[in-house]
Amino acid sequence: MTQEVRQTGQAGSEPELTGVRNFRDVGGLPTTDGRRVRRGVLFRSGHLAHATPRDAAFLAGLNLHTVFDFRNRDDIALEGPDTELPGTRNLNLPLSDPAQGDGFWRIVRDGDVAALRELLGDGKAEARMSEAYRRLILERNQEHSRLLAELADPAEPAVPALLHCAAGKDRAGTSIAIVLLALGVERSAIEADYLKSNARHRRYRIVRGDGSTGSAIDPEIHALLSPLFEARLEYLDAAFETIEGKWGSVDRYLEDALGLTPRRRERLRERLLTD
Repeated sequence: MTQEVRQTGQAGSEPELTGVRNFRDVGGLPTTDGRRVRRGVLFRSGHLAHATPRDAAFLAGLNLHTVFDFRNRDDIALEGPDTELPGTRNLNLPLSDPAQGDGFWRIVRDGDVAALRELLGDGKAEARMSEAYRRLILERNQEHSRLLAELADPAEPAVPALLHCAAGKDRAGTSIAIVLLALGVERSAIEADYLKSNARHRRYRIVRGDGSTGSAIDPEIHALLSPLFEARLEYLDAAFETIEGKWGSVDRYLEDALGLTPRRRERLRERLLTD
């Protein structure tokens, strides 16, 4: 999602990245065969355009091979390009913003309650998000195939890797879920990681065109936008159900739609998993 700003800090053992949203290492997640995702090889976050010098130093210390940027042209024009990290490749694989179209962000910035009520009221926001997740599965096979091919490349694997969109919730969340499915991570663990984007220290304030935030924004606008700014299992379930409905199984989806052969999948697992 675009138009959300400034994380207030991380919690626990996570780094305090003041200009990068929703950062985390997905290492440690369990697989169905008793292994775990290796730590320090697969990260997710929001965009890096507002990274502070301290943030950039921390990220550079991860020795990232590739940053996968799922933002589209409009996102990058609005927020700016990612902060460059020495020795790190930035690969842009644009995916669609769930709120894209209909002059949506102009309406948000203008605080047009009536227009937002028409676009998002009466369950339309939730339906919009679920449909966006379905489209990410149905329409973005080329991008997700490229992502998996890069991570499994036998000559030059793109790891350690950081996957991000604008806020690190929807496009990055779906893409990370696909990688985790390929690794055989337990579905409940994928869902738990996805829902971490709702933690208080990861949440963002909506900024109006006049720069006002917080209580200055109409409470009805907050209520209307809430389904778009939250990670909800019904959205991720829409993606999973689309996989199962069209391809019959995760294995068929990965191989037939994304070209992840059993041999390449095993190579991916060897690279990203640990006993």
